[in-house]
Amino acid sequence: MTLGSVPMRYKVSIDRDQCMQCMRCVDNCSYGVYRVDGDKILVDSRKCTACHRCISMCPRDAISLQERPVDYRSHPVWTAQVREDVINQARTGKIILAGMGNALDYPIIFDRLVLDACQVTNPSIDPLREPMELRTYLGKKPSRLEFKKNDQGDVELATELAPNLKLETPIMIGHMSYGAISLNAQLSMAKAVAEMGTFMGTGEGGLHNALHPYQDHTIVQVASGRFGVDIDYLERGAAIEIKIGQGAKPGIGGHLPGEKVCVDVSCTRMIPLGSDAISPAPHHDIYSIEDLAQLVRSLKEATEWKKPVFVKIAAVHNVAAIAAGIARSSADAVVIDGFRGGTGAAPKVFRDNVGIPIEAAIAAVDQKLNDQGVRNEVSIIASGGIRNSADLAKSIALGADAVYIGTASLIALGCRVCGNCYRNLCPWGIATQRQDLVDRLDPEIGAQNVANLIHAWTLELSELMGAAGLNSIESLRGNRERLRGYMLDEGMLKVLKVNPVGA
Repeated sequence: MTLGSVPMRYKVSIDRDQCMQCMRCVDNCSYGVYRVDGDKILVDSRKCTACHRCISMCPRDAISLQERPVDYRSHPVWTAQVREDVINQARTGKIILAGMGNALDYPIIFDRLVLDACQVTNPSIDPLREPMELRTYLGKKPSRLEFKKNDQGDVELATELAPNLKLETPIMIGHMSYGAISLNAQLSMAKAVAEMGTFMGTGEGGLHNALHPYQDHTIVQVASGRFGVDIDYLERGAAIEIKIGQGAKPGIGGHLPGEKVCVDVSCTRMIPLGSDAISPAPHHDIYSIEDLAQLVRSLKEATEWKKPVFVKIAAVHNVAAIAAGIARSSADAVVIDGFRGGTGAAPKVFRDNVGIPIEAAIAAVDQKLNDQGVRNEVSIIASGGIRNSADLAKSIALGADAVYIGTASLIALGCRVCGNCYRNLCPWGIATQRQDLVDRLDPEIGAQNVANLIHAWTLELSELMGAAGLNSIESLRGNRERLRGYMLDEGMLKVLKVNPVGA
């Protein structure tokens, strides 16, 4: 007996009175939902992923989409998604893959934190009329400064400063590799960060030649697979990041399906054409903090100690202790990736069930480093679920120096978060290597959209800081007095070191 088919996830309908048979839906759908039969357009709703490409391109608004038109009997435990996962695995015996971030209905801590505002005694600041200092430096900071007088009697700085990245705004674009996303998507982001005076991560896919003009605004990544890593790659980045873990899949490595390894990706990653790029769960030369410290120093030695080296870890229960070890490893910054971080491809069971929220991780790390007196030894970069400028401000108030954004920047390029990134069929030209689809994304327009997003968030951050009576990002960093918890339990408030509303 066959298991039969599961109910349709989406139902696509065409209003025949509105439809002008222009065939744009047929041309734009990379999943094969539409086909022409004589003088009619036929619809196969089972292939739909709700990417909205057809809806966006229809000139007559003739297409409509309904989610779960025929559903299962409702059940609080055996939900439709749980039942479909069981049926799919009963059929295939395989791991279920998924894209984008955690899709389960966990409470979002950011939404239960509110920012405090100033009123009379400590008045607010008007960012339209007062200067707001948002410039951020990432890297080691000296615990104290020493000065000396030169032969001319002028005072000079005697303390040797470690190399830092200078950001005009505390917003960077996170690591999304060439292969996971298209070259046009990477070019869009590279142009945007160059315009906004900030940085983007290359991911573990190497650095395509087309990105060389923007190398001063890129952070190159060394992951467990070491794809595309050579001395030229290391020297081109403004900073180097060692990827130990990723928020969407803590404890395992990366996976780029062979369908996405085209000629250019093959050359850039230094792997065979069409082969799956699977990075191991651990770095095979790192099994202790001492091993990590050796790799950090090796990368610094290779680049003549001119570049800061970051270490990226997934947010897990002992993240604070790990970060304390990283601070003593000669690394310049620790990147913490929360469990809502996006991904091109991950086992669904990992994406939805492993890791901890970025809010708790930032607070725990900041507190641990302060308690141990090493907070100045390392900067903190938060990523994984930063959705808007309020999340940005709250992250910094919890202790982060800056944030990485990923999914938000993809949405600025047109992504509809359909979660099918690993299929190489992205109709928006973002998570695909099919040239006909890649060509749909104009890097110039994409760059402007991403730059606009960063600019808008920066303006809103200034407004939020002004309302809090602060005119410097340094004054917001780790300033938990500017936060209050609403409908958070006592245990979480203790972890966050935040007072409840009314206190």
